[in-house]
Amino acid sequence: MHETTGGRDPRLDVLRGLALVMIYINHVPGTLWEAFTSRNYGFSDAAEGFVMMAGVAAGLAYSSGFLRGDAVPTARRIWRRGWTLYMVHILLTVIAVAVAAAFYKLGAPQLSNENLTHVIFDDPMGFMLGVALLTHQLGYANILPMYAALLFLAPAFLVLAVHRPKLLLAGSILLWAFAGQTRFNLPNYPMPGGWFFNPFAWQLLFVIGLLTGVAMKQGRRLVPATPALVWLSGSVLVIVLIWAKFEPVADVLNAGRLALAKLGFPYWVTEFEKSIVSVLRLVHFLALAYFLSALPIVRRICARPELAPLAVMGRNGLPVFALGTALCYAAQGVMDMRPNTPVLEATLIWGGVALQWLFAVLRDRWRFSKARTPVGVPATP
Repeated sequence: MHETTGGRDPRLDVLRGLALVMIYINHVPGTLWEAFTSRNYGFSDAAEGFVMMAGVAAGLAYSSGFLRGDAVPTARRIWRRGWTLYMVHILLTVIAVAVAAAFYKLGAPQLSNENLTHVIFDDPMGFMLGVALLTHQLGYANILPMYAALLFLAPAFLVLAVHRPKLLLAGSILLWAFAGQTRFNLPNYPMPGGWFFNPFAWQLLFVIGLLTGVAMKQGRRLVPATPALVWLSGSVLVIVLIWAKFEPVADVLNAGRLALAKLGFPYWVTEFEKSIVSVLRLVHFLALAYFLSALPIVRRICARPELAPLAVMGRNGLPVFALGTALCYAAQGVMDMRPNTPVLEATLIWGGVALQWLFAVLRDRWRFSKARTPVGVPATP
């Protein structure tokens, strides 16, 4: 991507909105609509896009402060954003437990055993301590602690992104490889294991996004758009699509993966593991990101008024994600209580998406009216 002259790049808002829709659909498992999300057509999914675009947004929003020497006040702004993420994490945890308790009372105890909410009954003190320390993360909200941790480090990333971008990228790649090779991770107390979104691995996507945002702010591309790279990235996408959708091809290529594993290649190279953004997932996502960013038609499509609903959701990414996560817990409870039907699934999925869109529209209008309020005049609540 490169900077849009005369305003926001429409691709960032629309693609982030699309990622949020797919995340919500994937977070209500068992519906027919899952078959249409991106994870069915490749190795990566919407989560990679969400994290990279968070890095792009951070680069666009905060790099100017570091370029003009206002590092300290800019760092404070970033940390305030990180604190907001922490508070949203706490709020979603409370909502998830409350929703599970409500459905337990309604005769659907299954939800209390899903998404790791059951730990509050098994180890209440460990649950509360883990939530406060970000180590215990409920399913579907566990991307927020990783995002908050990356924002805490974002000022240091931005200093390097502005002054030593190659050093930042090299260090980020080495840390990602180290995390993949050694399974280095933060603890998942009070449960065994580590964070599902290993921040030492996922930081690579955030850093690539950050460097992209800094480049866009300066009116250039991080990676030049050349016909050779467009064809290469497109070829990767076609090969992966065939691998994902055609079983005979998948059998051959998966046998090749297993052969490489037997030869001693590490699992983060040969497997599809999401937690550490394995090589196969990373290559697929970077090919997709480059291909979409290099085609001028993508910008024109994203600027069309028909995609305004996705754009408004993308502009309000964190609130929309939070609402979608709360709705997905409730939708899971409903599906536990009633037999799945196409009508129920469509109502839960598209009703939830409509509520997220409406929330984004109202929030956009509130922000616009607040921005136009004269000094000394209270904004309309």
